[in-house]
Amino acid sequence: MATLRKLGRSSAHRQAMLRNQVTSLLREGRIETTLEKAKETQRMAEKMITLGKKGDLHARRQALAYIYDEEVVRKLFDEIAPGYSERNGGYTRVLKTGPRRGDGAETAILELV
Repeated sequence: MATLRKLGRSSAHRQAMLRNQVTSLLREGRIETTLEKAKETQRMAEKMITLGKKGDLHARRQALAYIYDEEVVRKLFDEIAPGYSERNGGYTRVLKTGPRRGDGAETAILELV
């Protein structure tokens, strides 16, 4: 069974942070964060894009329940998901960028393929 990374936060804080990062990723197409956060965000972003590929009303409401911005959900269903119609998963990529200067945390870029 797959386990979630706790990321040193309470469950409510972790959930809110991941929702914010998924929203930002879908809005901007690329974000820079720590490697562990990128991997967790990648899991949820892949699920949201899969919902976008389904395209029905139930999937749209499920995405609206997770993603904060209605404009981002509209973009997901109208622009992003149709571009991945022929692809079976693997909608995002994580690129390692090295340690962060301040605390040495491993950083990464998470982007849509």
